Amino acid sequence: MAKNSKKNRLPFEPSSNKKKPVKTAPKSQNESVKEKVTQKKPKKNSNSDASLSAIPKVVSNRMIRRMVVFSGIPTALGISSFFIFYWLFSRHLLDFPPYLVVFVSAGLFGLGVIGLSYSIFSASWDENRPGGLMGFAEFKINFGRTVAAWRDGRKKA
Repeated sequence: MAKNSKKNRLPFEPSSNKKKPVKTAPKSQNESVKEKVTQKKPKKNSNSDASLSAIPKVVSNRMIRRMVVFSGIPTALGISSFFIFYWLFSRHLLDFPPYLVVFVSAGLFGLGVIGLSYSIFSASWDENRPGGLMGFAEFKINFGRTVAAWRDGRKKA
């Protein structure tokens, strides 16, 4: 890949044009000993390679803000539902079956888990574009990229 195309790629975007390694003829024993002696320590990944594999700070903060809203609120409501149901039951304000508490709290916790996934996919993965308020367009783009990467990985395996 060219240097410019690496810079323009998003961190999570699958690379589609990977070159296959070229097979070489087996080396003689003298050549392999010579290579071991002259071989330098392996270089660490440069900053540009590391930035392609890591989530940028701006994108990470964007995801965390969305997690607080889309996952934190339903989870907090799920926890507080126990106290609300207890208060309603202890004051004899409302009579309800016990399984209702389980269904409501489990539903709110489940909504929190779904919100966690949605918050990651609905955040714009492009550092320079903040994305929309609810993130519907970003969700379609990011989920499509994830499915494409998943399918690409299955084809290679």
